[in-house]
Parts: sequence; C-alpha cells; structure tokens
Amino acid sequence: MPVLMAAILMSLIFGNAFAACNDPPRQGVLWISCDKQNLDLSGADLRGAILTRTNFSNVNFSKAKLSGADFSFSKLSNADMTEAWLDKALFLSADLSNANLSGARLVGAKFDRARLPGVNLDQANLAQASFYQADLTGASIQQADAQMSYFNQAILNKATLSGSNMSRATLKQASLEDTRFIKTNLSGADLTDASLLFADLSDADLTGAVLVDANLDEINLEGAALGEAQWVDRRRCRRGSISVCR
Repeated sequence: MPVLMAAILMSLIFGNAFAACNDPPRQGVLWISCDKQNLDLSGADLRGAILTRTNFSNVNFSKAKLSGADFSFSKLSNADMTEAWLDKALFLSADLSNANLSGARLVGAKFDRARLPGVNLDQANLAQASFYQADLTGASIQQADAQMSYFNQAILNKATLSGSNMSRATLKQASLEDTRFIKTNLSGADLTDASLLFADLSDADLTGAVLVDANLDEINLEGAALGEAQWVDRRRCRRGSISVCR
C-alpha cells in the first residue's frame, strides 16, 4: 500500500507540473521549466507568479503586472518589459541579455548575479533594487530613479547612467570602467574600492559620496560637485569643491 500511494502521489505531482506549463496566464500561475518563447503577454496579470527556469526569450511583457513574480534562473533575452510593473520581482541568476525594461517599475526588485548585458533600463524606477554581482556591461540606465539601489561587485563597464538619480546608492567594489555618469546624481553614494578607470563623471553630483580606495585613473570629473566627498586617501573634500577635491 505505501508503494502504491507513493506512486499515485508522484503521478499527481508530475502531472500537475506538466499541466502547469499549459495553464493560462493569471495571478500566481506556476510555470516552472517551461518553454514560453515569443509569446505576447503584454498587459497580462502575473502578479506573484512562479516563473522560474523558464524560457521567455523574445516575449512581450509590456505593461504587464508582474509585481512579486519570481523569474529566477529564467531566460528573458530580448524580452520586452517596457512600462511593466515589477516591484519586488525576483530575477536571481536570470538572463536578461538585451532585454528592454525602459520605464518599468522595479522598486525593490532583485537581480543578484543576473546577466543583463545590453539591457535598457532608461527611465525605470530602480529604487532599492539589488544588482549584487550582476553583469550590466553596456547597459543603458539613463534618466532612471535608482535611489538607494545596490550594485556591490556588479559589472557596469561601458554602461551609460547619465542623468540618473543614484543618490545613496551602494557600488562597493563595482567595475565601472569606461562608464558614463554625465550629470548623474551620486550624492551620498558609496563607491568604496570601485574601479572607475576612464569613467566620465562630468557635471555629476558626488556631494558626500565615498570614494575610499577607488581607482580614479584617467577619470573625467570636469564640473563634478565634490563637496564633502570622502576621497581615495580618506580625506574629506571641502564644501564647494568642483572638479578637484580641495
């Protein structure tokens, strides 16, 4: 009897798992290890859905409701998530290569260890979002709200963050080489031990930022506000310092 019951239980579990991939899009839907390439899910309501280890390449999620959805370990390369609602969504170790998330709401979302080369996050709301050890090489994150966001050990080489609000963001040990921060608000940001080799921070606001042990070789600070910033050598820049820490 125990063997029979176990067999029945396993058949129910696996039967439900396979059936779930064919379930229609809805709140809390369970799509695990499914193939959902090239679908049009624009405007869909998938709040709280479990969407892990699934292939969403080239899927249209524009203006979809995806708050709290879990996309961990899924593939979202070239996905269109423009203006989607993704507050507190999970993208742990997901692949979002060349995805378009412009104008998306991503407050508190987690992209830890995700792959996002070439991603478009222009005008997105990234407040308190986490990108720990994420790869954002060549990303466009312009005019975004990234206050108190977390980019520790992230790779942002050749990315463009011009005009974004990154006040009080954390970028410890981040790789920011050849990155453009033109007119970016980095006031109170923590760039401890970050590599900013050849970065362009012209006209950026670094008031009160922490740059201890950062690599600032060949950096462009023309017109940058450096008042009260903590410099590489731990000295505090004078109030009103522009372009040069005095």
